[in-house]
Amino acid sequence: MYKIAKATFRNRGSSVASLFCYLQTRSISRQSKVVKTKTMVEKEDMNVTRVLFCGPHFPNSNNFTREYLQPYPFIQVDVVPIPEVPEMKLIMQYGVGLEGVDIDAATKYGIKVARIPSEGTGNAASCSEMAIYLMLGLLKKQNEMQISVRSRLLGVPAGDTLFGKTVFILGYGNIGRELAKRLKPFESRVIATKRSWTASINDSDSSLVDEKGSHEDIYTFAGKADIVVVCLTLNKETADVVNNKFICSMKKGALLINISRGGLINYESTYENLESGHLGGLGIDVAWSEPFDPNDPILKFKNVIITPHVAGVTEYSYLSMAKIVGDVALQLHEGLPLTGIEFVN
Repeated sequence: MYKIAKATFRNRGSSVASLFCYLQTRSISRQSKVVKTKTMVEKEDMNVTRVLFCGPHFPNSNNFTREYLQPYPFIQVDVVPIPEVPEMKLIMQYGVGLEGVDIDAATKYGIKVARIPSEGTGNAASCSEMAIYLMLGLLKKQNEMQISVRSRLLGVPAGDTLFGKTVFILGYGNIGRELAKRLKPFESRVIATKRSWTASINDSDSSLVDEKGSHEDIYTFAGKADIVVVCLTLNKETADVVNNKFICSMKKGALLINISRGGLINYESTYENLESGHLGGLGIDVAWSEPFDPNDPILKFKNVIITPHVAGVTEYSYLSMAKIVGDVALQLHEGLPLTGIEFVN
């Protein structure tokens, strides 16, 4: 049982903390620390479906889900340490990214893996707002403004504006579309790359982009942009895609924003280009290792803003996703088809 959990949750330091799994109470091992709950259920002769959130991070995910499921006593929500996760029926991400799950191992043991699509839940909108926040924070020189406040200085530093800037959206998916919508009122020029434009982009969405390209165009587009926003999904093909070649292709002084996953950007290349002054600023909501080390030397730069992986953590998005989680638990309990989620195996 523990071997299954270890094989499936291979990277305990990743976003796996926000994962959860479903199982029927009667399948729980008596060696687990949840035996007491199982015994109580057996006494009441109630068939309980349990939702287990694995790991301590992103606590609002389980809090909102528990609140949504309060009227349903036959659905039980618990938080367990990853090593204590019993045999599972479904692994589901409270959000989009699944890089913390060994999908092959889950498939081998007959465990379904799914995620909540970002579209329609508020997640994509929330992440796009964070991208705007990070862009404005760097353009207006947020860190230097705080120094001025502490130093009782007025009128410094001189900031910049999104007006007229060319923004390159690297990975034009759900978040990219929401970001493009929000950039239009700023009168920014939007360029974007996507592996395929024909299948999922309708006319109204496509009109938000001033210039479209494919993955092969990323270096050319990087050279045209004042700001690059990374919105790609992390996988074997995209890991370290923002490497030294990519950053050196960017304009001198351009800004780099990442609201997707830390592994998309090469740390050493980013640090070296900040130090040389080629990279004009870095704004990230995701990091190379999380939780982020507050003593990381990259924080010495005034033109670096880091937020603690909260782009999609809003009350609206978490309530929306809690409803999906709760509805899936109810469907699973009743043996109904599971809706509102996207299976990957």
